[in-house]
Amino acid sequence: MPIRAWFPTYIYHEPLQRAGLNKFNSELADECHRIRDYDAAGQRWSKKNYPGGYTSYASLNQLHKISSTFGDLERRITAHVKRYTRHLDMDLRGRTLSMTDFWVNIMPEHVTHSLHLHPLSFISGTYYVVTPKGCPGLKFEDPRLSNFMAAPPKTATARPVNRAHITYPATAGSVILFESWLRHEVAPNRTCEERISVSFNFNWS
Repeated sequence: MPIRAWFPTYIYHEPLQRAGLNKFNSELADECHRIRDYDAAGQRWSKKNYPGGYTSYASLNQLHKISSTFGDLERRITAHVKRYTRHLDMDLRGRTLSMTDFWVNIMPEHVTHSLHLHPLSFISGTYYVVTPKGCPGLKFEDPRLSNFMAAPPKTATARPVNRAHITYPATAGSVILFESWLRHEVAPNRTCEERISVSFNFNWS
C-alpha cells in the first residue's frame, strides 16, 4: 500500500448487552428522574450552566457509589472499557482501571451541550437511556483541526474517515467510549421528548 493511516482516533460503539435492556432502561430512566427531582444543587447549577436541561455533573457525580442501579451499570460498562483499552494497546502497568465520575444528563427540547473535553481522565463515555426518534447524536471533532494550516476544504463526497467531524447516532442501550482528550458536543434536541443519558470518566491508579 503506497498510503497508510497513522495516529488513528478510535471510538468504541456497542450495545451494553445483547438482550434485556428495555426493562433495565425503563428503571434507569425512573431513577434519573428521581435524582433530578431530589438534586436541588444540581438543578441550580444546571439553570446557570445547562439552560433548560438537567445534569448532576457538578453535584451528584459519583452515582455508582450511592446507587445499586448505577453500581450494576458501572460493572457492565467496565467490561467494555477493558476491551477498548486493550484495542488501544494501553499498558496499565498493573494499576487498577476505575470509574471516577458517573452522572445524569436530561435534555428536553432545545437543550444543547457545547463543545468540550474531559480533563483529568483518560477514557470517557456515555450510555444512552432514552433516545426519542430524531434526537441528536454525539458529534466528534478531528483533534488535528486547529493544525490544518492553509488546507482546502474537504469534498462533499469525502470518506467519513477524512471528514473534520463525525456524529454517532444516540441509540438507547448503547455504550460509546472515547479517549478523554477528544472534543465532542451534542446539537440542540429538536424533538419534544427528553433525551436521557448517563456519562462517565475512567482513570487508572
